Amino acid sequence: MLQSTNATDAAHAGAQESAKERALGLVRLVPGPLIGLVVVIVVLSYLSPYFLTTRNIVNIFSQVSDIGIMAVGAALVIITGGIDLSVGAVLASSLMVNAWLYRYGGVPFPLAVVAGLLFGTAVGFVNGALSTYARIQPFVATLATMSACSGFALFITDGSPITTFPDWYTNITAINVLGVPFEAVILVTIYLITAFWLRYRPSGRALYAVGGNEEVARLSGLDVQRIRVGTYAIAGFLAALAGMIVGSRLDSAQPTAGVNDLLSVIAVVVIGGASLAGGAGSMLGTFIGLLTIGVLRNGMGLLNVSPNLQPVVIGGAIILAVLTDRRSRH
Repeated sequence: MLQSTNATDAAHAGAQESAKERALGLVRLVPGPLIGLVVVIVVLSYLSPYFLTTRNIVNIFSQVSDIGIMAVGAALVIITGGIDLSVGAVLASSLMVNAWLYRYGGVPFPLAVVAGLLFGTAVGFVNGALSTYARIQPFVATLATMSACSGFALFITDGSPITTFPDWYTNITAINVLGVPFEAVILVTIYLITAFWLRYRPSGRALYAVGGNEEVARLSGLDVQRIRVGTYAIAGFLAALAGMIVGSRLDSAQPTAGVNDLLSVIAVVVIGGASLAGGAGSMLGTFIGLLTIGVLRNGMGLLNVSPNLQPVVIGGAIILAVLTDRRSRH
């Protein structure tokens, strides 16, 4: 009788342990950045009654659309093991090229927009060529183009902004689709297309191979240099596209636009789980990182946190994300 009771207790304890392990397994399936985002939302909802309202949530998507588009390109570059510090400067310079051609060059606005996008793509191509064929460290190569593009954006109009664009252009960021800002629709569409490409297309999966082990990727027949140059070119195009969004929203081309966005873009990618060592990262994680940064910035604005203090908070979020990423790898 005593032996039967002990066996029943042991079986019950075993079942409890198994249930506990299954629960922990389910928790591990939840992305870490998503847990962090939920915590931030709960805290800000408690601190501000205006935070969790429909109007404010829509504002968050509008506020981060340009940063989110740039973050897609930055994430692709980081997945291949590189880094692009020039995205903010490319945004400003491509926007100024677009505006200058329209205002002073007599170029029809649609063609000027295309020229701005091509300019950003060309800068991305130069970044890729410098960091692959010229064998310059990506950090140094993109730092140099960041400086050049920032100076060019100021030089082209001697630091003056260009204002007043066609109505159809400014309407891009003024209209809603089923209550959702059109710029948010553009943002989500870019994330969905990129996520599909990374997951289901061989050319997308090749980015992980290049970032994971360049030599193995090369021996597997992948053209590593071409893939990296193409990735930088995509990042340049997306930065220029973000510039078009900013120009439409402001009805103005500012030569200093995007200068302060680099920290936020890197934060979005790192918080989203992309490894700076390359070979890891996803669009879902990057989108969660984008929402985290957007929620943090919006919440700090509602709480009247000093603008000078907000980069400190974002910097702390980057360090926390890197430490979490390092712990998960050990």
